Amino acid sequence: MADKTKGQALKEQLFYKKKTAFERKNQKELAAAQKYAEGYKIFLDKAKTEREAVEYSEKMLEEAGFRRYTLGEKLNPGDCVYYSNRGKNLFALRVGTEPIEKGVRICAAHIDSPRLDLKQHPLYEAEGLGYFKTHYYGGVRKYQWVTIPLALHGVVTKKNGEIVNVSIGDEPGDPVFCITDLLPHLAKDQNGKPLSAAFTGEGMNAIVGSSPYFEEDGSVTPADEKVKLTVMAALYEKYGIIEADFMSAELALVPAGKAVDVGLDRWLIGAYGHDDRVCAYTALTAAIDNKDSEHTILTVLADKEETGSDGVTGMKSFLVMDLIDELACELGGNPAVIRANSKCLSADVAAALDPLYPEVSEKRNNALIHCGVAMAKYTGSGGKGGTSDASAEFVAEVRKIYDDADVIWQTSELGKVDQGGGGTVAKFIANWNIDTVDIGVPVLSMHAPFEVISKADLYEAYRGFIAFGK
Repeated sequence: MADKTKGQALKEQLFYKKKTAFERKNQKELAAAQKYAEGYKIFLDKAKTEREAVEYSEKMLEEAGFRRYTLGEKLNPGDCVYYSNRGKNLFALRVGTEPIEKGVRICAAHIDSPRLDLKQHPLYEAEGLGYFKTHYYGGVRKYQWVTIPLALHGVVTKKNGEIVNVSIGDEPGDPVFCITDLLPHLAKDQNGKPLSAAFTGEGMNAIVGSSPYFEEDGSVTPADEKVKLTVMAALYEKYGIIEADFMSAELALVPAGKAVDVGLDRWLIGAYGHDDRVCAYTALTAAIDNKDSEHTILTVLADKEETGSDGVTGMKSFLVMDLIDELACELGGNPAVIRANSKCLSADVAAALDPLYPEVSEKRNNALIHCGVAMAKYTGSGGKGGTSDASAEFVAEVRKIYDDADVIWQTSELGKVDQGGGGTVAKFIANWNIDTVDIGVPVLSMHAPFEVISKADLYEAYRGFIAFGK
């Protein structure tokens, strides 16, 4: 083969070329990615709500030697603790050996996903069918939630304070629920409507029963609302709840079914909730495995990101600052100095370029499947509205960390500039004077009931969070 010309050599030196994991990794490394994905699929199956994600994450942390922490408790270098905020928001803290004023390495993901919440008075009967009324949560495309099997997950808190966990639709033999749609033969008017208007929020009601209540002698009850009575009787028998208990419940309809491999080569995972449990799992397992770091590492699994991060379990609450204040108090540091020297990866997913819809993406600047974890310097919409826009210095710092650790990564935007937009928790953390940039796994069909990610990108996210914490 002839020697390279000066131009060819210069091009190789100066140009950037994005490569897939298959081009950069050997078979041993690819096998490690496949193995890691199996644990993630189990996590997805066990964590279909933020409460379930916290519960399963607590078990993972305890098995790794972390202990439960309460505010005000003594903290020492080497401590591995976790703090559960109302069972819906979790903090995992590994206290480092270096002076606390050198800052905290933070990874912040969210564990809530788009879903259909039940209203507080959800159950009604119409024409011999029983229904649950829902109020969609987060940015859903309503048509995607019609005619698919749905499962009911959540908690009911009775007036006496008893908490009842509810899960129907995901175990073998369980019934499921569904929202029906028009047959094409009668959908002329519906077909003429814009997609956003063809399905309404008030029309997203799921079938939960269809038979009347039968008396002990086998006869149909003479009571009114016979089907509704059947449904309530079944719920009372299984969970001991009455209709008034719905008023103090958090119940949601989520897609039924388990995480599965997609494609004959098994390199993609299809499931509900990749956004953002894929970053929650990778950040959490990285925190567990980063045992030799001298840094103090804080992993945040937040609630309410899909609705704006408000509330006591959202990222806008002051709990991160409270924990930093606790670290300062216990380890002898100035909270303002700690925050100024802290660094954060806002661990949230990126929009992968979809070859079926190339018109909404800008290929040079969108994330590609199998090309590694994605960094979004800024999010927002239009003229970068609603973003913190990470500094060039911090981007370069993370870039060096990843390149030194041979992490496969890429940059990403959400799509074409005027096509839409979105945001993450990054801006809220940056407002506390903490350098922050978005890092996450590229996702196809984001916010759909069945999203798709790459096992290679999943594993590189984990490796990237490990490298950041070292």
